[in-house]
Amino acid sequence: MRHFLCFIFLISYSLFSGAQAVWQNVDSLYGPLPASVHVYKTNSLLDGKPNIAYYVEADLKDKGLDFTVDTTFKRRITPSVFYTKNNQPLLVVNTTFFSFATNQNLNLVIKKGKLLGYNIHTIYGKGKDTLTYRHPLGSAIGISKKRIADIAWLYTDSSLRYPYAYQAPVDIVRDSLPGFTKESAMAAILKGVGDQKKIRLSFPAWKMKTAVGGGPVLVQNGEIKITNNEELKFAGKAINDKHPRTAMGYTRDHKLIILVIEGRHPGMAEGATLTQEAQLLKEIGCVEALNLDGGGSSCMLVNGKATIQVSDKEGQRPVPAVFLIKATN
Repeated sequence: MRHFLCFIFLISYSLFSGAQAVWQNVDSLYGPLPASVHVYKTNSLLDGKPNIAYYVEADLKDKGLDFTVDTTFKRRITPSVFYTKNNQPLLVVNTTFFSFATNQNLNLVIKKGKLLGYNIHTIYGKGKDTLTYRHPLGSAIGISKKRIADIAWLYTDSSLRYPYAYQAPVDIVRDSLPGFTKESAMAAILKGVGDQKKIRLSFPAWKMKTAVGGGPVLVQNGEIKITNNEELKFAGKAINDKHPRTAMGYTRDHKLIILVIEGRHPGMAEGATLTQEAQLLKEIGCVEALNLDGGGSSCMLVNGKATIQVSDKEGQRPVPAVFLIKATN
């Protein structure tokens, strides 16, 4: 009988741990909010481990909302300072990966249609491969003037007015050249497309009003498809490590989703793997979604109030760029 009960418990536990997260509307804790913006929280376990996560849903079609970014130059400030600097917007959330040495973004940033941050397209080899270079196309999420969201893999260059976008992951280019050009990116895409005439049509200028980069992409066409092998954001088995996470995506009915997951707090909030993060975004209904900088950088403020508890003991980590939602009415 005891073995039977244990068997039933294990089945129940496995079903529960694989069940969808239960989200609670917590608008009242973060108001006042426009009718088109909502805040949700979950404490549902992730594979039996304690979990705390929040997401904000905002209607992209609401012209009373301004979706924008702010970034610094060779310095970093905390999300709370960005909040004050931008006249107390509805939402502030961390975005890009960055260099601790230079304090600069390592991913694309577009503000009011202007390219302010660029993807890093060359990763230097180590050890025996010091003369080998890998060239990834990084991903980003953008919002057009018509308030249409898109996630794409991009080539950026300071000599170009716009980034150039491909709507599918592109295999890594490996060579002995420290530089990487738009023509090299097009050649890499050609291997997958197979038709020279289609290249320019399939790799157009990406004219977004607002955009931020990160990676890897987590959800494509409503399904979990993690493109870390193409983007090289995490080495080896690091995609299976649990950490605080930040992500953005969008749904078929034009809702922007901004997700943060608390982590590195044993017994309270363990964090999530990239796969678990992707599963949450899929359950919420994202058609496309991508990971952003996480760990100690993960922080989301709604009307200036914190959602998750940040993992750094010092408090909010200074970052070079944030995504903002402002109420214009």
